[in-house]
Amino acid sequence: MIVYATHKGGKYLPFDQSLKVDNSSMRNLYVNITNQCNCDCVFCLRQKKQMARESSLWLEKEPSIDEIKTELVKAPWNLIKEVVVCGFGEPTLRMNELISTLKFVKSNYSNIPTRLNTNGLGELANCRNIAADFKDILDTASISLNASTAERYLKLTRAKYGIESYEAMLTFAEHMKPYVPNVVLTIVDHVNSEEEIEKCRQICESRNLNLRVRAYEDN
Repeated sequence: MIVYATHKGGKYLPFDQSLKVDNSSMRNLYVNITNQCNCDCVFCLRQKKQMARESSLWLEKEPSIDEIKTELVKAPWNLIKEVVVCGFGEPTLRMNELISTLKFVKSNYSNIPTRLNTNGLGELANCRNIAADFKDILDTASISLNASTAERYLKLTRAKYGIESYEAMLTFAEHMKPYVPNVVLTIVDHVNSEEEIEKCRQICESRNLNLRVRAYEDN
């Protein structure tokens, strides 16, 4: 459920193991609350037949909010630079647990920035505008853009909701802007050409959104 990045670009490891790799760096704390996902992206690690569960975010069962809080209390907060809710699933499929987790972090560790990694389909999943739920508890929303057209997006993500998913994701990003200080759309360099990346950049500029090109991670 919780792992630590040993350093920028480093592997995800439990805290005691990460200290052995790097005893000085601050770490991101990654929290997974579900393996469920409403996308089936062609480049996702979920496509692998086997995953190293001892050093990954894969869950054997979905944790309750009490279990999440218990694990968070154990974290070495003097070494945490950011809390990231992410993982092999889509966090907004468990909105109650997601919001409770972020509130718990902000209530008890208010100086630690929070980030949500999401596919941006939470409003389709929950059948409502969910952006206001994140007011004052989320610092960064990192939303997977993935493509410059709805058709390419659907081909890459195989989103459960079909062709409307693309516009819904972009609308969600715009909804988040009044409530979350940093809203970033991301694309993976591994599956996108320079031309496609530039098209995505233009889409973000037209909607006053930020774009980040992220490196593909296969471990």
